[in-house]
Amino acid sequence: MSAPSTQDTSPPREQFTGQVGFILSAIGSAVGLGNIWRFPGVAYENGGGAFMVPYVIALLTAGIPILFLDYALGHRFRGGPPTAFRRVKTWLESLGWFQVMICFVIAIYYAAVIAWALSYFVYSFGLQWGDDPAAFFTGDYLQLSDTANGGPWFSLDFVPAVLIPLVLVWVATLAVLAGGVAKGIEKANVIFLPVLVIAFSVLVVRAIFLDGAGDGLNALFTPDWGALGDLNVWIAAYGQIFFSLSVAFGIMITYSSYRKRKANLTSPGLVVAFSNSGFEMLAGIGVFAALGFLAHEQGVAVADLEGLTGPILSFVTFPAVISQMPAGALFGALFFGSLALAGFTSLISILQVVSASFQEKFGLSRRQATLWIGLVAAALSVIGMATTTGLIALDTIDNWSNQIGIVASAVIMCIFFVWLLHKGPELRYHLNAVSTFQVGRWWYACVGVIVPAILAYMLVSRIVDLVQNPYEKYDETYLLYAGWGTLVVLVVGAVVLTLPRWRRSPDEFTPWPAFPPSVTTTSKEAAR
Repeated sequence: MSAPSTQDTSPPREQFTGQVGFILSAIGSAVGLGNIWRFPGVAYENGGGAFMVPYVIALLTAGIPILFLDYALGHRFRGGPPTAFRRVKTWLESLGWFQVMICFVIAIYYAAVIAWALSYFVYSFGLQWGDDPAAFFTGDYLQLSDTANGGPWFSLDFVPAVLIPLVLVWVATLAVLAGGVAKGIEKANVIFLPVLVIAFSVLVVRAIFLDGAGDGLNALFTPDWGALGDLNVWIAAYGQIFFSLSVAFGIMITYSSYRKRKANLTSPGLVVAFSNSGFEMLAGIGVFAALGFLAHEQGVAVADLEGLTGPILSFVTFPAVISQMPAGALFGALFFGSLALAGFTSLISILQVVSASFQEKFGLSRRQATLWIGLVAAALSVIGMATTTGLIALDTIDNWSNQIGIVASAVIMCIFFVWLLHKGPELRYHLNAVSTFQVGRWWYACVGVIVPAILAYMLVSRIVDLVQNPYEKYDETYLLYAGWGTLVVLVVGAVVLTLPRWRRSPDEFTPWPAFPPSVTTTSKEAAR
């Protein structure tokens, strides 16, 4: 099947050099902070070993299907979210910009966590957090505002220990983005992803030989089969898969648009999905082996430990582990170095969505888009996250942009493309026309029923909870502006960015291969 000429008048699109570069870049995006600090705790709290049953089912019925949806949209319509969605239906452009805004907001605070990891990488050599890692993290390091005793909810008092590494993170990120897809993003992932896997594997091997490691692994993997009857456990499994694969907010749409016309999509998608889950399992083993050691040293059960997920796990609980183990400095360097690398490869993918979308609509060069978008994002990141109220802002904005913004984006995508626009057959045909692994009709049920139903339940439940219970007992006025205000920014930004005219019209475009298949298409190709 030869690719016909199209009416697309835009400049030649950048491309990954090949399948390996694309796979490594996609894995680098998917493997992020959540794999290390979220999965182990979620699994432990939701049935231990039994959690793997809903987890695998969620991967097969939601994670992989929606990953294929992103791939099909980006590859067929050759653009970032605004371009791809507009080429499906003009009025869908705003949904594309909504995803771009989500990426922009996430990048602002995501960079701060990487900066923390860099700081702790340095601190680990001298175990500088001392005997009280919790007090060091919130007090000495972040200098967190004491809001409970009248401290400000928003401050411009900068913390040098956060500010300096944060600036370095932004400089490195913009340098990679300025290098482009092949020489920047792909090259960075080809270097950093193997380093990440090797470093984290060494860390895991070291952890499983610690005293008490077996207790930690037993705590993680001992199945509580009764948990399978709890709906919340299944929701947690689908939520973990959804948030860890970098789907439904533009990243995989953008990355797949940089693949050649005849590039295989589904087989690499399976590699990316299972590699991401494999790394989560590796992280679970390493984290809980280390937690078993900590419990052994403190003479308590693993169940009695606190801080098993999120930033507290990484920056409070793990420093406590590192302080008590032999060769702790090396272990700390491996852990925080891995955390920084995982975050960095994800950050460049997040910002590439924004950069690509601005290049396409406003006719900017790669370096122009990187410069302007990067400077604005870096400035907002420094102002909002490098201050004494940075942790509070990060926690609040992350909750609303992820738990509501991304989930809403996924629900809308599935409903619009499958039910309202009836694009399921075309997108499935596209996947099968270029791929070796063929997608069956089961895909319609997954992206049209299972994914939107479960995510809609998650979305409504979360909104109701946030309305009834102030998040983390933060000040309600602050939550109104920093939390709900984040959603307003996402929506208004999407509308405003939709209004300007395109520098080069994306509408004169012919998707390939043609759908429905022409009468000259062979029966074999049509069946695919």
